[in-house]
Amino acid sequence: MSSRELASGKLVVDEPAEGVARIRISNPERRGALDHELLDALGEEVRGQDARCLLLTGDGPVFSAGYDIGNFTDDEAFSEQAESLVAHPFTEAIEAIEAYRFPVVAALNGHAIGGGLELAVTCDIRIAARGVKLGMPPAKIGLIYSHTGLRKFIEVCGVANTNELFLLGRNVDADRGYEMGLVNQVVEPDALEEVVLGVAAEIAANAPLSLEGNKRVIRALRENAWPLPEALERELVELRESCFFSEDFREGIRSFDEKRRPRWKGK
Repeated sequence: MSSRELASGKLVVDEPAEGVARIRISNPERRGALDHELLDALGEEVRGQDARCLLLTGDGPVFSAGYDIGNFTDDEAFSEQAESLVAHPFTEAIEAIEAYRFPVVAALNGHAIGGGLELAVTCDIRIAARGVKLGMPPAKIGLIYSHTGLRKFIEVCGVANTNELFLLGRNVDADRGYEMGLVNQVVEPDALEEVVLGVAAEIAANAPLSLEGNKRVIRALRENAWPLPEALERELVELRESCFFSEDFREGIRSFDEKRRPRWKGK
């Protein structure tokens, strides 16, 4: 299985299963810290991908400890450095993951803290190894978090749990994270890779039109108040109706009846 290294080796990309692209944060000596180079490469890689399932994971005991603030040592430039990291490459990487047309799965091999946890929460499905820590420490370092990031947490785990994460600033373990809605599943560490690859491969084997269409509808419902704007309502109705005239819908019904694996064409 071949792999590619990006961002001076801090990102590693491979294809562990058909239709699955895995992007691994690979700088354990910096606790998976998110710096400009890594975030720029991550955003560019995601925007250039066409795999039916993206898998985002890390190396070692940490998925990602968030922004690489340890390099901000110049007092005069501190504010500008911190704001530019959060405002530019982190936001663009997050937006690339949000906009990816097929599902994105996060495999939390280790602790996900701060921006690392938001990176995971941006993914569609999150599977964590038992024992990993999840936390949002802004209150511990004097940071007011972005309203877009906070909204994402409220959508995923509700107001009460978002308050607990951000106002206490206390880490929770993966099992508590499951109770809060931060993760979909918790597995033993030695089973994580097998479970996650199984989930990613199963997703990638599904109908691409369905994957893309359902993700489009879910995002529209998250981003818009009810009732939906008339133009958007019409767009989503037309999107649903289009599937009935697709080759893949006919193939899906035929393969189900014939008890065989479908051969998708994406049209």
